[in-house]
Amino acid sequence: MDRLEQLNTWIAQVCPGDTYTIAPASADASFRRYFRLSFADGATRIVMDAPPSHEDCRPFLHVAQLFSDAGVHVPTVFASDLDQGFLLLSDLGATTYLSALTPENASDLYAEALGSLASIQRSSRPGLLPEYDRAHLLREMELFPVWYIDRHKGLTLSDEEKNSLYAVFETILDVNLAEPKVFVHRDYHSRNLMVSRPNPGILDFQDAVHGPLTYDLASLFKDAYIHWEEAQTLDWLARYWDAGRKLGLPVRADFADFHRDYEFMGAQRHIKVLGIFARLWHRDGKEAYLQDMPLVMHYLRTVCKRYGELRPLLRLLDKLDPEEVQIGYTF
Repeated sequence: MDRLEQLNTWIAQVCPGDTYTIAPASADASFRRYFRLSFADGATRIVMDAPPSHEDCRPFLHVAQLFSDAGVHVPTVFASDLDQGFLLLSDLGATTYLSALTPENASDLYAEALGSLASIQRSSRPGLLPEYDRAHLLREMELFPVWYIDRHKGLTLSDEEKNSLYAVFETILDVNLAEPKVFVHRDYHSRNLMVSRPNPGILDFQDAVHGPLTYDLASLFKDAYIHWEEAQTLDWLARYWDAGRKLGLPVRADFADFHRDYEFMGAQRHIKVLGIFARLWHRDGKEAYLQDMPLVMHYLRTVCKRYGELRPLLRLLDKLDPEEVQIGYTF
């Protein structure tokens, strides 16, 4: 029995007697697939197909409960089969933030996204999610030399260059790990936020951890898939910071310190993302992510130019991707 037959057999068991059609809903950068079930009465459901040989549904169920308890809108789980890797979920719709955002509605949509994020962060408690520790953060950044530099660019670093790169990694980590810790979604951006009621619907949270407070803010406002002028994102960030202080979130007392945390957190994420996008192409054949690399590189270059501690990385980026040959990309 192939995977789709197995899935349909399970649906028939959990929805006995119901007539439905099934169609692909979405796929993500992992082995998970999603299908939308449309029933004769007009109702819809989402089925997650997460092959147990590659994926584990238990973190999804655990985080869904934590986030639901925090009062935010995540899918309701109607049925699960962990042995087969199937979940039957409520349907949060088909309209992502990415497809809906415009200059006219962005402030309202992001305000709602920040409200949900603050609710998640306020509910944070240590010991409930994996710690986003030094080893984890460094392991993510090491995707950059392995997949972006070596595999994607075809370059081998000298010992001096490698030592310089890892010295920058350590500098970034020191800032990241000094941050206050909260629950971290880890992919809180325009493709994983759905326009829904209540808004937003939040997806793809199974990799949540307990870690640096600014991580999800960097994901949201230094988004690999949509770009806003920095003056605008600074305004949204300041509004979050001001609200966070009033709500009792553990934000820095000084906005400049908070902003520096955010900048260095963004650097960690973008180093990782460049490695992940390269891996998705070279290992998994997912070419679409290549078109998103220039924006991620732009974010990383910008922060490296701003902070002297990151200048050695900027020199390496200039060697890998000279700005003068990055034609056609303006931000």
